[in-house]
Amino acid sequence: MKVRYVKKGEDEMKKLLVYLKEYKKESLFAPLFKMLEAIFELFVPLVMAAMIDKGIVQKDMTMVMKMGGVLIVLAVVGLTASITAQFFAAKAATGFGTKLRHALFKHIQSLSFAEMDTIGNNTLITRMTSDINQVQSGVNMTLRLFLRSPFIVFGAMIMAFTVDVKAALVFVVAIPLLSIVVFGIMLINMPLYKKVQGALDAVLGKTRENLTGARVIRAFNMEQEEITDFEKKNELLTNMQKLVGRIAGLTNPITYIIVNGSLVVIIWVGALRVESGILTQGMVVALVNYMLQILVELIKLANLIVTMTKAAASGNRIQSVFEMTSSLKDGSIEGSKEVAQNEPFIAFDHVSFTYAGSSEKALEDIDFSVAKGEVIGIIGGTGSGKSSIINLISRYYDVTEGKVCISGVNVADYKLKDLRKRVGMVMQKAVLFKGTVRENLKWGNSEATDEEIWEALAIAQADGFVKEKEGGLDFVIEQGGKNLSGGQKQRLTIARALVRKPEILILDDSASALDFATDAALRKAIQEMKQKPTVLIVSQRAASMMHASQIIVLEDGKMVGHGNHETLLKDCEVYQEIYYSQYGKEVKSHE
Repeated sequence: MKVRYVKKGEDEMKKLLVYLKEYKKESLFAPLFKMLEAIFELFVPLVMAAMIDKGIVQKDMTMVMKMGGVLIVLAVVGLTASITAQFFAAKAATGFGTKLRHALFKHIQSLSFAEMDTIGNNTLITRMTSDINQVQSGVNMTLRLFLRSPFIVFGAMIMAFTVDVKAALVFVVAIPLLSIVVFGIMLINMPLYKKVQGALDAVLGKTRENLTGARVIRAFNMEQEEITDFEKKNELLTNMQKLVGRIAGLTNPITYIIVNGSLVVIIWVGALRVESGILTQGMVVALVNYMLQILVELIKLANLIVTMTKAAASGNRIQSVFEMTSSLKDGSIEGSKEVAQNEPFIAFDHVSFTYAGSSEKALEDIDFSVAKGEVIGIIGGTGSGKSSIINLISRYYDVTEGKVCISGVNVADYKLKDLRKRVGMVMQKAVLFKGTVRENLKWGNSEATDEEIWEALAIAQADGFVKEKEGGLDFVIEQGGKNLSGGQKQRLTIARALVRKPEILILDDSASALDFATDAALRKAIQEMKQKPTVLIVSQRAASMMHASQIIVLEDGKMVGHGNHETLLKDCEVYQEIYYSQYGKEVKSHE
């Protein structure tokens, strides 16, 4: 399996900015309007200086009113520019986040089960939610402040030089000191934020596990142990966040010390130069205002850098998912191929399979063939490799050795979409989605009519309870099928697969919650279907496959038996053990 991970660094964050390309106008206008606001803001201290020197000192109320009016105009124009910039920045950031989330979800859907097993569901959920939200905030803040804050800082310094060169030299010393503090803290915090997100993955994983397994935890009275485990993971996350917060928290006090020290020097130098007649009182006020503007903008810049640091760390984590490539390469053969009468429909040719990251083979030298329309049973203990076999038929994984063929063609040569259209898969865990019965069953065939849906429900032995539900096909299933029993959920997932009218029907231990009578009726109804699908039944119940054309017995990933029920009951010890454990040794056959 090929898995490529991103390099560390902000360059990887840039790859995500491709999702901003449809918001070029907004991405341009947001900083431009912020720059416009900044320009007007830089004129405010000069207007105040003129008000003090020409209006207040000279007791010219007309000048005071005139300059006051100018300040109001500057405020209104600046506010309008700021609101406009906020609108464009929010639109661009929200659109960017939406497109990125859709693209990431689409990419995750393209990955094979092997990659999904490697990265884990908890990590993917965090990257789809928390990480994307963090990157979205980073884009929003960057569009608003990335140009504005440096422009104000250096603009204020330049404007200070127009007021008085000697007093403005304080700015030349203060700004580099402030930059060292801000960027130094950023460089220290950047790798720490990545560790914080990793710790967050662990906390979310434990939370998800506890929520989904709440009943099991209560049944075994393990609440305290799980609370202790959660608290350990949460404490690690908390301590890391505290460390990052303390380091980031140094920004404000250190910058305040530098800026306030600079203000003291400016006032002191300004007072001496006012006394000498070189500066006016208004000019000193202007210089103080410029220094305060620098302080405010540097605090904003520090917050921006913190947000950008978090966004860069989250962006790298998102990009690492994009950089994962599926181990499954799409084939070129479309549609289905007819099989000659004597040819096997499904063939396993000395197949071996190893899961990614495992040193032991899950399947070893599996070799059998299935004729079209046959019913095949696959039986074995837990971990014997039953589910691995059927996952190879639908090509959720690729074989390590040998090949799996359908209609004489290697499954790796089929287009994945066409291959999986031929297969109706009912997995071990019955998964239903929130919506009506009709909507859930149309996952199998979006164009299925109500008549076809009822037909599938009847075969799956589910039509009876669906008719009793309020609304019938319009009965609303809650998320995860919480308002249905285990058996009802299993029957609906079987019906969903049958609606597709598949050539191959795979039942992966999908009748475990059904009673023996319903299970028998289900198998009989499937055998009487018009299109006669090839059926593979995976189960630990001997009763579910005793009438199968052939039964494959697995133990530790190896075939230890192959034949019909009677043959295996005579010659296969593993099958005998399974059968007699369920029926007792006095039973020799089961009609």
